Amino acid sequence: MPSSFVDRVVLHVSGGNGGHGVASVHREKFKPLGGPDGGNGGHGGSVIARVDPQATTLLDYHHHPHRKAENGAPGAGDERNGANGADLVLLVPEGTVIKTLEGRVLADLVGHGAQHVIAEGGRGGLGNKALASPRRKAPGFALLGEPGESLDIVMELKILADVALIGFPSAGKSSLVSAMSSARPKIADYPFTTLVPNLGVVTAGSERYTIADVPGLIPGAHLGRGLGLEFLRHVERCLVLVHVIDCATLEPGRDPMTDLDVIEHELAQYVPDESLGGSPLSDRTRIVVLNKADIPEADDLAELVKPDLEARGLEVHIVSAVARTGLRELGFALARAVAAARAAIPEPIRQRVVLRPRSIASPDFEIKVEKTADGPVYKVIGERPTRWVRQTDFNNEEAVGYLADRLNRLGVEDALFKAGAVPGDTVLIGAPGEGSDGANN
Repeated sequence: MPSSFVDRVVLHVSGGNGGHGVASVHREKFKPLGGPDGGNGGHGGSVIARVDPQATTLLDYHHHPHRKAENGAPGAGDERNGANGADLVLLVPEGTVIKTLEGRVLADLVGHGAQHVIAEGGRGGLGNKALASPRRKAPGFALLGEPGESLDIVMELKILADVALIGFPSAGKSSLVSAMSSARPKIADYPFTTLVPNLGVVTAGSERYTIADVPGLIPGAHLGRGLGLEFLRHVERCLVLVHVIDCATLEPGRDPMTDLDVIEHELAQYVPDESLGGSPLSDRTRIVVLNKADIPEADDLAELVKPDLEARGLEVHIVSAVARTGLRELGFALARAVAAARAAIPEPIRQRVVLRPRSIASPDFEIKVEKTADGPVYKVIGERPTRWVRQTDFNNEEAVGYLADRLNRLGVEDALFKAGAVPGDTVLIGAPGEGSDGANN
């Protein structure tokens, strides 16, 4: 694929780490111990994907796949809090889909300004000023900042066009886009001239619509042969499909009816992404364009097969992109089809935010016991205990004691004893892959 257009990339994104809190004691003349005054660390910045109308490709992310937001600054004495890290905004074209490596859709960015937080920044740690209490008046420790969220994602661009021109390579699709709009795609008489989608804007009367010339299809395209999958991904969002058929081809075994049947088969076999609400491609409005009628033999063939195609219920137009004949009628026909397809789209339902508070009775953690050759290992799984461990400076005994108090108040110690743990057993806090820390109970 040319270096100027990239429609699928794998990104490694990380939110900024939270800044550490600081342990400090206020000191001034005649007040040698004025109490704790350590400030909090700043929150780390988040990685955000946002639609930008000026963006047309994912090329920049192909060249620089590692992206990280700014870290939060640490706190300081005299109750000075650290600055929050700046968010990292990734500008993407409209129609970009963000997925996990496993294929789970995280966001479908449609509409100017649409955005999605991909990786959240870590929270800043509390300074000893914020940790002071009547019970612990002068803490000699502070909490560490939390690491930012880190994950690998896939970005896919699926173009947003009203009309898609489909057909075999060299059927004349690029020539049609050039003749009907101001777009100037590369045109040649060899297969796969079009390697990336070409977009044009067409005005027919009061109707204005976009038309896309996408890579040509060959048998087996839905299985990835040729450029098929790249092509079919871009057709998913189009309202009207136009079969562009080459009536002047000299290739053996090719004729308009056979070409149509082959392309229809590929459309029927392709499965759109259901998580995005995509309907089967076979459900889209169809129009057939018999191209290259400027050649006498091709014009005769087009007139011969037109009744057979219309008998299938298809609207048929005989055109020549080179001679620019039949294009005005085709332009208005596409405008009518696009208008009808747009009218059939249900009114968008405003997204409703459904709040599902966690039940008061639900536990903050769970204990899992794993049998090993060295004895049982007790795993404490839960968001709060894991977060507390990440915030703890294990080089500070007072900080470790504070962690023990928090876990005890949460009921972790009692739950471990009920699970059969005894002093000396190994306890791991946090799920695997979440930065688990081990401690001997």
